[in-house]
Amino acid sequence: MDWAERYRPEHLADILGNNAAVRQMTDWARNWTPDSRPLLITGKPGIGKTSAALALARDMNWEVLELNASDARTKTVIERVAGNSATTTSLFGAERKLIIIDEADNLEGNADRGGARAIAEILKGARQPVILIANDAYGVSDSIRKLCDPVPFRAITAATLEKRMREICAKEEISCGSDALTAIAESSAGDMRSAVNMLFASATGKTAIAADDINTSQKDERASIFDLVAGVYAGAPDAKIQKLSRECEEKPDTVMQWIEESAATVANPHQRRGAYAALSRGDIYLGRTMRRQYYTLWRYATSLMTSGVAKEFAGAGFRPRIMPPSRWRRMGTAKKQKTVRRTLAAKLGEGYSIPDAQIQKIYLDLLSRFAADAPLAFCERHDLDADQLTILLHDKTEAAAVFKEAQKIAKEKETKMKKVSAAKRAAARKAEEERAAELERFRRENPPVPLVPQPEPAAESGTETLASFEEEKKKAPTQATLDFF
Repeated sequence: MDWAERYRPEHLADILGNNAAVRQMTDWARNWTPDSRPLLITGKPGIGKTSAALALARDMNWEVLELNASDARTKTVIERVAGNSATTTSLFGAERKLIIIDEADNLEGNADRGGARAIAEILKGARQPVILIANDAYGVSDSIRKLCDPVPFRAITAATLEKRMREICAKEEISCGSDALTAIAESSAGDMRSAVNMLFASATGKTAIAADDINTSQKDERASIFDLVAGVYAGAPDAKIQKLSRECEEKPDTVMQWIEESAATVANPHQRRGAYAALSRGDIYLGRTMRRQYYTLWRYATSLMTSGVAKEFAGAGFRPRIMPPSRWRRMGTAKKQKTVRRTLAAKLGEGYSIPDAQIQKIYLDLLSRFAADAPLAFCERHDLDADQLTILLHDKTEAAAVFKEAQKIAKEKETKMKKVSAAKRAAARKAEEERAAELERFRRENPPVPLVPQPEPAAESGTETLASFEEEKKKAPTQATLDFF
């Protein structure tokens, strides 16, 4: 058994980080009723979303039914599998049945045709707890997302990962240096599953792990981007730098972004200026490569951005903090904002019968003023979430408060409607019982009158009558003939 499965958390108390999310899940499970909303757990892969859901079921002694992207998730399959499970009790004596729908943001294509719509219908009528798991909250259908309470999971810090790796090494009786653990924690970028798999690959057949073992175990013993950036800022010889750049699988433009990100952390202004000068020269060759489609120029760009920068740190042994390019985070944020604006325009366009494109280009500022005048009423009317309301109000704190109040009011209305529906059903059952009781009372007071059987004619008299009839029949023609003559 691989270590990722062996050391999977069995209880919520074993989940690393994300304490607020764990508390939210615990409170939800302890106070769950058929009126409770499902949970939507979101976050990057490998940070413990599915493990947390399974640990919650184990802590609550709930049976688990898991439906993930590897299963066929058409409308028919979901209604047959998850739909029946969401409305029936456990067959194995468990208190409840937890329905886990993994990768809910991947309900796309022909294989999942109608799946999102089926899940939305199941969530509305579920009589068992349901948890949905997704990497991207806005990759989930809007009809599903608005029915769930969000539970965001964050990436695990490097210090927490390093502590967990040290515990695993102790249990496996493997000696692992601090440099090796640090390399694993930084390379995994908050992904616990990746960190455990990396440690397992490095420890196979060994009783001690060094930093070199970690480097050679990554990417099938090829150099990683971390090795290359570290070698550049350590001022490694040209031969080693070129070897690392050939073994690294990243494209030159990606390598440049990683090296550029670390250049900002250089304290010496002269070295920092020299590093940026070499990077700018490399960027010129990258631009020529793209314009001319002459990829032989890549070698010059690579040499300038690696050996050219390394020359500024020759013998200095500088070790920067290697982080993913910040522009990637900004691009991710921009992508999320674009998705939020698109879904906001779709809702407002539907509400005002205006095309989505015109909402974004012309009417968004005007609608922002309407929202600022009465944010709660505007949020309720268009069923907005906190991110969509933030775009209109330009105040994240106020938008979160308004959305929370709108959720509270919506929940109260839903509870009231359910009570009214339950009262109507109870009144209908009572009226039916009264009609049945009245019918029973009428039957008791008016019993049916038994039918009196009529006596059958005697067999002999019937025989005599028949005989006399036959005799008269025989005489009639004779009498008629005599009368005629």
